[in-house]
Amino acid sequence: MSGYRPYQHIERRKSRKIHVGNVAVGGDAPISVQTMTNTLTSDAQATIEQIRRAELAGVDIVRVSCPDEASTEALKEIVHEVNVPIVADIHFHYKRAIEAAKAGAACLRINPGNIGSSDRVREVVNAAKDYGCSIRIGVNAGSLEKHLLEKYGEPNPEALVESALEHAKILEDHDFHEFKISVKASDVFMAVAAYQQLADCSDHPLHIGITEAGSKRAGTVKSSIGLGNLLWAGVGDTMRVSLSAAPEEEVLVGWDILKSLGLRHRGVKIISCPSCARQGFNVVETVQTLEDRLQHIKTPLTLSIIGCVVNGPGEALMTDIGVTGGGSGRHMVYAAGKQDHTMPAEDMIEHIVDLVETKVAAIEAGKEDATTAKKMDPVNN
Repeated sequence: MSGYRPYQHIERRKSRKIHVGNVAVGGDAPISVQTMTNTLTSDAQATIEQIRRAELAGVDIVRVSCPDEASTEALKEIVHEVNVPIVADIHFHYKRAIEAAKAGAACLRINPGNIGSSDRVREVVNAAKDYGCSIRIGVNAGSLEKHLLEKYGEPNPEALVESALEHAKILEDHDFHEFKISVKASDVFMAVAAYQQLADCSDHPLHIGITEAGSKRAGTVKSSIGLGNLLWAGVGDTMRVSLSAAPEEEVLVGWDILKSLGLRHRGVKIISCPSCARQGFNVVETVQTLEDRLQHIKTPLTLSIIGCVVNGPGEALMTDIGVTGGGSGRHMVYAAGKQDHTMPAEDMIEHIVDLVETKVAAIEAGKEDATTAKKMDPVNN
């Protein structure tokens, strides 16, 4: 018998644990999913509404840009009205960082070397200590320091890592260690190589991402390749999928990447066929509708939607609930891998939604065992 099991255990890199508000990052903490708002932060209500949509999608941490005093002033209301830690994105102005810390930001995204003099860096670090903020050092291939571009001639993994370590040393010299690092690039190979090099030479917690990845479709593919490679190698403590799309879409893709690797589980994981002439119902429309109807569920559960009996029974063996297209206007429903009953085609969507919600209610009440997804991956839930 082979030693294969549905989710091979991924050995994660050992990193130092920090906190972003109440969310642990690094060490043995689950890999957290982040996104960033694209509203004007000074428009507090629009920003709050966008964060709430991301919360429904399962976001753990949200970053907001704070380019001016109006934004840091609005941050007070934003932090008060949402349920996830907020990272204030600061680029050059040290006063914005201090204002953000006072306003309740859980983390400051800065590059200490860009803040200015040692005195200014000290003021920011003291504010972070006083108000319980962590810091993210955010290195980007598109904005590397002039001396590194002169040294290396162009952005490359070595330049990204050197920049990150230079900024890290500034914080360490000020006796500040509650920080994580990102070394992002839009080039997948450059980003992956930089993260791997940084992972090999430090124990800093890493925020991973492929920056400016592109549109929803292209960016999802690009991010899945880059982040999938890193996560499979055990690198990454928190992540963002950067898409030219709504923030909640970034969150959903991030969760799908983690679920695909068995690193975290949340909500209904649908296994579905691409459909063909054998299908007993319209698989594409059915899956799209079910994804929307079941988006509110947080409890991990697996659901297979297969158009015909060729692969349907086999997929149903590995899911909590399975549906296989049949003839005569009726389809077979499986429960925990076994044939359970048939249902009429016209009631299909409502029937499946009811089955899933009933199963979830039983799991949450402790009346049924853990889901198939958890049984497949008992280590990293």
